[in-house]
Amino acid sequence: MPLTGAWIVAFAIAVMVLVVLGLLHRTRLGDVLHEHVKDRPRRRMFLASVSFLVTFAGLRMLTWSIHNNIGPFHDVQMGGRHIHHLVWGILLLLLVGYAWLAEVGTGEVGTSLVASRLMALLYGAAAALTLDEFALWLNLRDVYWAREGRSSLDAAILFLAVLSVGAWGAPLWRGLWRKSRIHH
Repeated sequence: MPLTGAWIVAFAIAVMVLVVLGLLHRTRLGDVLHEHVKDRPRRRMFLASVSFLVTFAGLRMLTWSIHNNIGPFHDVQMGGRHIHHLVWGILLLLLVGYAWLAEVGTGEVGTSLVASRLMALLYGAAAALTLDEFALWLNLRDVYWAREGRSSLDAAILFLAVLSVGAWGAPLWRGLWRKSRIHH
């Protein structure tokens, strides 16, 4: 069986998720996260942004390797058709969305902290898989390495910024708002 990019990505995401969950479970790093990021929605956004960034960077390296015939990696082909990684991202987004509808890992008080972290990490990875091929959505053809492929990078940067603002921006803006009201 050839070593397709899909297997590499699936394995890398699984390892990343397990490593992050392990690092956050009853370790000093988990304590620091809880100490400095007080509410669960912001912690989940932070974890999703870390997962997104790691997955996106890994995808870029893997696709570059495949494109340049470096290593034993190959595209996924089914019936002569290239299955793009945005397909796996959409499927994973559907899975995470379904889990949230079933109230698994929602982050609500009394729900599993591990499930909450897992869903956030999977959401970030799925968003990276999908947005890395955003240019394909727009052009309806494979322009990954063409000039039009730049829109995928733009979409990824914008999405990462939104996740980061959700994780870090809210307390900053609240603090600035409070300080401005005190001085007036």
